[in-house]
Amino acid sequence: MEDDPAYRIEVSRRADAPWEASEQRIRQAIEHVLRRHQRREATVSVALVNDPHIAELNECYLGHQGPTDVLSFDLSEEGAARLEGQIVISLDTAAREAGRRGHAAEAEVLLYCVHGMLHLLGYGDAEPEQAARMHRREDELLSELGVGVVYGTADE
Repeated sequence: MEDDPAYRIEVSRRADAPWEASEQRIRQAIEHVLRRHQRREATVSVALVNDPHIAELNECYLGHQGPTDVLSFDLSEEGAARLEGQIVISLDTAAREAGRRGHAAEAEVLLYCVHGMLHLLGYGDAEPEQAARMHRREDELLSELGVGVVYGTADE
């Protein structure tokens, strides 16, 4: 249909990543974020990796030591209508955090998808006020997807 958004979403998983996430749920989460932010055109790739791989990227691109949960890279050309980006998610970290928080690993992965997308859409979390706004938005979007509150801002 001509009025449908033009989304290209690719999901890949390293062979040594420890858990298989639902590619369909990941795509659904990313599309939902794009629609809710009125973005009609996007190309997003999601790489599901392990802690050693994301730690390497974290050090290379951000100068930070050790693994992290999610990295996002805005690949859009300045002023372009089409959003282009890559999200890299550590499945090791997702499994660990999900266990700590008491929910399914897939819910944690979906949180990281939404978090990465919000960064690609211009949300920041460097300052406490920015982080609180971003976490509220994550909870809202995940609730709309039927996942519910994952980060836990409702309790914090």
